[in-house]
Amino acid sequence: MHIDSCIKEIISQSRLFNRMSNDFLLQDFQQGEQKEQVRRPAVRRRSKKPVWREYAEVILISLAAALLLRLLVVSAYRVDSASMEDSLLEGDYIFVNKLAYSFGNPQTGDVAIFKSPLNPTKDYIKRIMALPGQTVEVVDKIVYVDNQMAMIIPNTKNTDPKILPMQLSLRDNFGPIQVPSDEYFVLGDNRDNSQDSRFWGFLPQENIKGKALFIYWSWVPDPKSPEWKFPYVISSIEMLYYFMTNFPSHTRWERLFTAL
Repeated sequence: MHIDSCIKEIISQSRLFNRMSNDFLLQDFQQGEQKEQVRRPAVRRRSKKPVWREYAEVILISLAAALLLRLLVVSAYRVDSASMEDSLLEGDYIFVNKLAYSFGNPQTGDVAIFKSPLNPTKDYIKRIMALPGQTVEVVDKIVYVDNQMAMIIPNTKNTDPKILPMQLSLRDNFGPIQVPSDEYFVLGDNRDNSQDSRFWGFLPQENIKGKALFIYWSWVPDPKSPEWKFPYVISSIEMLYYFMTNFPSHTRWERLFTAL
């Protein structure tokens, strides 16, 4: 009996000790958790931007990207002469790669934009037909480069059946002459109606501004269209109305995105 009482007492004390140990562990865990919560920094919720501000940021970024592209990479030009018909028509709008010749030289057949050697304030557009060091000659309207017939451009045309002798004009008979270094021989595709290297000489490479890529828009010229004049508010309204009412009929849809 005495032994049983001792055993029961030992078991009872062991249970009490275990309970106390668990209580101490729970208190330590809770205290540690409280300390961790105290040390954990409060997370601030980021305030949501207003919708107008998001749109404004997108517009500003887009305008900045467009401006950089316009200044450094591409330019838009409007064709305002018939010298490149039928490859380019008056009223065609083209994109020009300004970096095309920063990493390479112009090639035969390229359509190039350049400053006029006679008047650097004006830009011309012609096709490169002969490179530096090559010998070019025009015989009865046919172009020869290094005694071989030059490449045939699909939309090149001659509208005047008459052939003019060299004594009267250099239009139909020219050369032979070697193209100087760092210069190019350029022609308009409308051969009988183009002022080009036959008349004002070779094109210096430093005058070239870029390579024409493609036609992004084409509009039939209309001499009756409203003009931009003072007072500009009235002109703006007239031009907007004219554009909206003539947009379908005056757009040359078949020319859009034509590669050059």
